[in-house]
Amino acid sequence: MSAQEAEAKSMNLAEHLGELRTRLFRCVVSVLVLGTLSLVFSREIFGLLMRPVLAALPAASAGLIYTSAIEEINVFMKVGLYSGIFLTTPVILWQVWSFVSPGLYIKERKLAVPFVLAGSVAFLVGISFCYFAVLPSMFQFLLNEESATEAAVGVQRAEVSRELALLQWQMADAQLPKTLSGAAAALDKLIARRQEVNEEATQALMVSGVQLLRMAQAKHVALKEGMPAALAQALASYERGELSQARAQMAQAMGLVASALGSEGQGFQALWNLELKLAKARTLQRERAQTRPMLSMKEQLSLILLLEMAFGIIFELPVFMALLALLGVVKSKMLFKYQRHAIVASVVLAAIITPTGDAVNLALMAIPMVLCYELGVLLVWMMEKMRKKEG
Repeated sequence: MSAQEAEAKSMNLAEHLGELRTRLFRCVVSVLVLGTLSLVFSREIFGLLMRPVLAALPAASAGLIYTSAIEEINVFMKVGLYSGIFLTTPVILWQVWSFVSPGLYIKERKLAVPFVLAGSVAFLVGISFCYFAVLPSMFQFLLNEESATEAAVGVQRAEVSRELALLQWQMADAQLPKTLSGAAAALDKLIARRQEVNEEATQALMVSGVQLLRMAQAKHVALKEGMPAALAQALASYERGELSQARAQMAQAMGLVASALGSEGQGFQALWNLELKLAKARTLQRERAQTRPMLSMKEQLSLILLLEMAFGIIFELPVFMALLALLGVVKSKMLFKYQRHAIVASVVLAAIITPTGDAVNLALMAIPMVLCYELGVLLVWMMEKMRKKEG
């Protein structure tokens, strides 16, 4: 009888349970110590974890909320606890190895350092893959509707072109027609001809009309005497809530101003036409963005930690399959036999864990899971070959 067999047989069930309790106690103490230390940096760690969420949110709502007075404190404590778990991974792996090592051959016990090192690196690779590859695409899919994003980007670009055109008109820049035509063409692709203008966009249109009039008054002496009557009527109609009439009267006022400007009137009229199209685009943007995300700190942290932990465990799969092979629990023949079942199970499990229904995020979890299983099968086969050579 070999030395390790004698040692294994000398331990009864109570001693095995006592050994397991000792190992678990050491893991718990390590988690608590490192988790407590992580509390000092919990706010910074939380900010790092939330970057994929905040990057996917629209600029107007790029922030997280908390719904109770103690939620923020609970979130930071949870961050500290899970940070302790992540940092304790090498300790946990060492305790696992120390618990099972009495059942191994003497030569195999020397694999403790490679096991802990490989397991720690695998866990780090798993959570990094989740953070850099899975979370950004997942939150972009969940939080950004393509049509709403297209409208928002179109409006932002048109507003920049509008400011440039206003400056060019004031300076009589020869590039004004090119700027106006480019901005108008981009908006024509975005809006429909019969696109209505809502109250919010009409208000912006009134403000833009007054701004244009002031610019025209600064360039033309005859316009400094007073405001066109049509413009006063437009503002009065808007105050009464008669939006269609207000827009028509404003258009009439702008036409009168364009006529009074002479040679510069064509550019002025083109500026006003751009304002009309921009008002339609703003209305379209508002219609497509009917919902606005208001995400809580607690829910987003729970989701991210769940995925991070899941990917960390998935990437640990080959290491633990190799350990089970050393213990004689699994055989490569059995793993090859149920290979197809493992692939189906990986896809189903990935569909359950991932909160999105798109194929990209499903593949980002299912494919690494299948690859880790295949790598584990290869390691088990190599362990069996190694034992046969030594035997």
